[in-house]
Amino acid sequence: MNQSSIDYGSLALAGSTPAQSHSSEKTIRWRFADTTWLILAAALALTIWAYHGGLINLVHRWEVEEEYNHGYFLPFMTLVFLWQLAPVFSKQMFRPTWFGLAVAVLALMLLVVGELSAIYLLIHYSFILVLFALSLALVGWAGTRMTFAPIGILVFAIPIPYFLEATITAKLQLLSSKLGVDLIRFCKIPVFREGNLIDLGVFKLEVIEACSGLTYLYPLLGFGAICAYMYKTDPWKRVVVILSTIPIAVLLNSFRIGMIGFLVKYFGGDQAKGFLHDFEGFAVFMVCVGLLFIEIWALTFVGANRIPFNGVFGLKFEAMAGSEQDDIRTRPLSGPLLACLGMIAVTALSISAIETRNEILPARTTFSLFPTSLGAWRGTPSVLESEVLKTLELTDYLLMDFQDDRGQLVNFYVAYYESQRKGTSPHSPTVCMPGGGWQIVDMTRRTFAARPGDAPFEFNRVLIRKGNVSQLVYYWFLERGRVVADEYQAKWYLFRDALLENRTDGALVRVTTPVFAGESVESADRRIANLLVTALPILPDYVPN
Repeated sequence: MNQSSIDYGSLALAGSTPAQSHSSEKTIRWRFADTTWLILAAALALTIWAYHGGLINLVHRWEVEEEYNHGYFLPFMTLVFLWQLAPVFSKQMFRPTWFGLAVAVLALMLLVVGELSAIYLLIHYSFILVLFALSLALVGWAGTRMTFAPIGILVFAIPIPYFLEATITAKLQLLSSKLGVDLIRFCKIPVFREGNLIDLGVFKLEVIEACSGLTYLYPLLGFGAICAYMYKTDPWKRVVVILSTIPIAVLLNSFRIGMIGFLVKYFGGDQAKGFLHDFEGFAVFMVCVGLLFIEIWALTFVGANRIPFNGVFGLKFEAMAGSEQDDIRTRPLSGPLLACLGMIAVTALSISAIETRNEILPARTTFSLFPTSLGAWRGTPSVLESEVLKTLELTDYLLMDFQDDRGQLVNFYVAYYESQRKGTSPHSPTVCMPGGGWQIVDMTRRTFAARPGDAPFEFNRVLIRKGNVSQLVYYWFLERGRVVADEYQAKWYLFRDALLENRTDGALVRVTTPVFAGESVESADRRIANLLVTALPILPDYVPN
């Protein structure tokens, strides 16, 4: 049968031809033409060029953020899995689909929006979507069903958004601290926990962001997805393998914290730092991996499909070489793939023009010039610790304790970011409060106007308590002239203004005052209001509208 006489109507519903020809003497094997390989290589090269800014950012985060170091490994696994499918592909003649072009258009639109707004998350996911588009354009639905998992595991190489990461990290810190302390108490060691601070008497341990468990959780999720792909069994067992990585990572991280507390109690504070601390982290992660393998082995004894472990787990590499009698046929050139190439080329040229845009950075006065005298209030500046500054990655900040003539205290804090394009941005203080040992007693939305005639703005009012100490906290976000109480609404305005106005500057404003014993919360409200009446009118000089 000649290539020109292929009857596409006789193809199987899955989109492929039978592996055997009508003659029992020959096996049909399919290959891509050299032209197809050149078009695919050009499409991939142009894709990397178009996405190079986002890819550079991605690799940078793999390098500097410990929880994403595994990102280097996942693209390699994708290539291995695709290569392992090559003999299977040679037995089928796939029908490309024009839906691949539609997916490519959607992905490239996300890329343009991501470049205009500099939201790298859009760029990263758009890159994976382009790979799916090329798969559809090359091997159609039937082939993409096979490439879906190898390409899909790249999702676990993409960092989650900073503001979401901050929320997850804070909750994991608190949970790991609680479970770690429970383990220490189980060992009959007296211990007191206040948020993420573990007090062992002579020694105090702080469960910092790096010990939250995210360092285990995200790599283990990616590893679990790889194991699920290699686990040829019932779909529900694969889902269990992936989901089980979450409790395994959290529990083992809590065990690590408890173990460090035990070692510090009996062998000194050096057990919580340096090489030994890092080695403990590596050892615990390897235990997580071991538990995952034990779980996969145990699942082979569950359910109706009880095939031995060595029969369902692993990769099988078939030989590519066929016999001399094989009927070697060339797949027709894919029109959808050629169209995708053109679309990617046009977008790559457009991205080159977009990247020449310089973000607008409005002129402002630095907080070092913020007055220390505001009416009856006298301020004393403070500084943040270097580790805190490294975590926040802010541009400028104000941290000042104000006292009035009666000695009443109000802390005024403003964190300013001249650009949030790299993903760094302020997040809700309620994320950090529990980690500091503070319990949120009450949280409401209120409105405030500094001067008569000013439009009132909405802010968050939070009453927190630690032991017998209470504090009242006001906070809100300043987004290019807007006052926003809701963090997610602030993210929407960030996206909108980055896209339409080429600005992403913004700030978090937080005002805190103690609620003294016997004092009403309303009295603390009035104290904060008295300071804000004098502070807010001058704030636009430091946080531009």
